[in-house]
Amino acid sequence: MTKTRSNAFRSLAGALLFVLSVSPFAAHATTLADITAMVNQRQYAPALAALEPYLAANPADAQGRFLKGVALGELNKPIEAIAVFTRLTEDFPELPEPYNNLAVIYAKQNQLEDARRALEMAIRTHPSYAIAHENLGDIYARLASQAYGQAIQLDAANASAQRKLTLLNSLAQP
Repeated sequence: MTKTRSNAFRSLAGALLFVLSVSPFAAHATTLADITAMVNQRQYAPALAALEPYLAANPADAQGRFLKGVALGELNKPIEAIAVFTRLTEDFPELPEPYNNLAVIYAKQNQLEDARRALEMAIRTHPSYAIAHENLGDIYARLASQAYGQAIQLDAANASAQRKLTLLNSLAQP
C-alpha cells in the first residue's frame, strides 16, 4: 500500500531535501550538515549522539529537532520520537513534516485515527504536500480494510464486504 524503502510509510527520513558530505567519524560531527549526512546514511545512533550537544547549543533549531525525531523513530523509540514531533508541531505548527512523521509512527503502532488526524494537519498546513496525501490514502485504506473485516466477522455470508476486502487487499500488493 504505502511506499518507502521499507515499503511501509513515507517519512522524511529517507527524503531529506538536501545531500551533504559525510564526516568520517560521528565524534567530529559538530554541524547540522554532518548530522544530516549521518541520518541520510542511516547512522541513527551516531547522529543522535551528535545531536545532543548540537541541540544543547541550539535548542530552538527546528531542523535539528526534526532530525532527532527521525533518528529516534528509526531506532525504534516511538514514545520519544512522538514527544519530539509533537513538540515540533506545537512550536512550529506551520511545518507539515513533523505531522507527517507523527503519522508514520502512529501508523506503525496501528493508531490509525491518530495517524489520520496528524496527516490531516499536515495537509491543512501545506495542501500540496503529496507525501501526506498518499499516506492519508493509505490510512483510509487500512481503516476500510478493518471495517470490511469487521463486517465479515459479523456476517460471514456478506459477499459484498468480502469482494471489497479482496479488492482492497489486492491493491496493497507490491
